[in-house]
Amino acid sequence: MEQDAAQSPVHELFRGHAHPPRAVDREAVGEPPPFEFLCLSGASPVLIFCDHASRHIPESYAGLGLDGSALARHIAWDIGVADVAPFLARMLDAPTLLAGFSRLVIDPNRHLESQGSIPEISDETPVPGNRNLGKECRQQRVDAFFKPYHAAVARMIEAQLAKGVRPLLVFLHSFTPIMEGVRRPWQIGVLWNEDERLARPVIEGFRAQGCTVGENEPYSGASPEDYSLHKHGEGRGLAPVLLEVRQDLIDTRNGAEQWARIIAAVLNPLVAQADRLQT
Repeated sequence: MEQDAAQSPVHELFRGHAHPPRAVDREAVGEPPPFEFLCLSGASPVLIFCDHASRHIPESYAGLGLDGSALARHIAWDIGVADVAPFLARMLDAPTLLAGFSRLVIDPNRHLESQGSIPEISDETPVPGNRNLGKECRQQRVDAFFKPYHAAVARMIEAQLAKGVRPLLVFLHSFTPIMEGVRRPWQIGVLWNEDERLARPVIEGFRAQGCTVGENEPYSGASPEDYSLHKHGEGRGLAPVLLEVRQDLIDTRNGAEQWARIIAAVLNPLVAQADRLQT
């Protein structure tokens, strides 16, 4: 996924910021940067963030002791999100950010103090490379992945605020059709914590599209472990929403494009209401 040619340079976005991207050192050892921008110069007041877009694990981590089949599963990433995001970014002309590392390395949507931050077990699967990590090893992951990614989120928001735009924040995720033997009936989940300014019209929009919608299902936006929506949305007084699309609906290119169109059809009418939704 390449950046649009008309995008502002990454270094311009981060000029003078306390946490610039660490792309230079990572490239020196053949590693991609810990995030990727799409449609960075987009005109929409909607910003899209994909915390779990990648299953990439640095070569030096030896797959965290897991084989390829395990790393292709949902424990490593949110299946389908990296395919939906480019379609959605173009349809909305919305600046978009994708994490460039697996949630197994460090989960950007978990508080650093939570057990899920660097999981030793994920959905009953042991992660050997995460066991008994010392303080220094944990901090290295925080500095190399977690902080640069969230610095990028913050700067995208600050760039909009500097233009006098209070952006609508959309965090895009996906969920498994079955968990612990229980089938999940929802096509899409709409999650929020205390601020439902954006969540409510989004729920109504998906229902108008004929979708089966989970309200704070299959997870709750009020989870004390979650980070992104709380930190960047409610923490700044901006209207956020977290969308969870069922993975079997977006695990093909056609499915990803179809659901991008559905999401765009829901969000587009809200663009003109962005200022009102922020009050």
